Amino acid sequence: MGGLFPAEVAEEFGRKLIRSRKRGGISQEELGFLASLHRTEIGMLERGVRLPRIDTVLKLAGALAISPCDLLAGMEWRPGEPRPGEFQASHE
Repeated sequence: MGGLFPAEVAEEFGRKLIRSRKRGGISQEELGFLASLHRTEIGMLERGVRLPRIDTVLKLAGALAISPCDLLAGMEWRPGEPRPGEFQASHE
């Protein structure tokens, strides 16, 4: 996967979280309890409405008994990749 923009990162993280949670056979509410997060936070993360903080990624991975890398695999950002419509400074 190439460089991602924030909305794409949130959506991809959400898909990975859903997949991992379902693989573990637990509900959003159970995951929230295990990760010390509210169920609505789990829902927002899964829908890609919110980007997780690093401590949240660690809590989720621990609750799912997986590596944080499993939730972030394939997501990257490369410096210098402009966003659509982003201002490009000239280098004179």
